[in-house]
Order: sequence, then C-alpha cells, then structure tokens
Amino acid sequence: MNNYFRIDGDKIRLEIKALPGASKTELAGIKDGRLRIRLAAAPEDGKANAEMINFLSKTLDCPKRDLQILSGEKSRIKTVAIPLECKARMEGIVGG
Repeated sequence: MNNYFRIDGDKIRLEIKALPGASKTELAGIKDGRLRIRLAAAPEDGKANAEMINFLSKTLDCPKRDLQILSGEKSRIKTVAIPLECKARMEGIVGG
C-alpha cells in the first residue's frame, strides 16, 4: 500500500504532488507515497492551490472550508488536511 495519507486525530493528512499547467485537472495516480494531481491552472498567484482545493472539494464531496493546505503552499509537494469523514470517499476514488 502506498502511504499517501495518515490519520491525525479528526483529520486525514494527504501527501500530494501537484502537477500544475496540465490541460485538465485530474488524479494522476500514486507515486513515491504521494497522491499526484494534474492541475489545469498555472503555478502563480495561488491559482494552482485554489484549483487543487476546488478539485478535492468536489471529488470528495467535502466543503472547501474544511480543506486546509498544511505545508507546501509554494511548492509542488504539499500536505493537505481533510476531515476524517471524507476517508471512505477518498478510498473509493483512489483505492486507498
């Protein structure tokens, strides 16, 4: 199993590698213990971060306000916190 997430209290910490500048926002698999997400946004002025949060919110059916970038705001390597309630949805989508 790829350990791209861990449970931390009432949150799940997702380890993500963002791939900005793609033609379409989509999951790109799991590699090196990170969930890879292609983002149809440029890595400037927070556009890619906003696109990633929007994508995760829609994909996991979790409100954007409940998702938080914990580290890597200016990096492609990020840690994002999501509510524990989203775990089953996350596993159904990425096979966690």
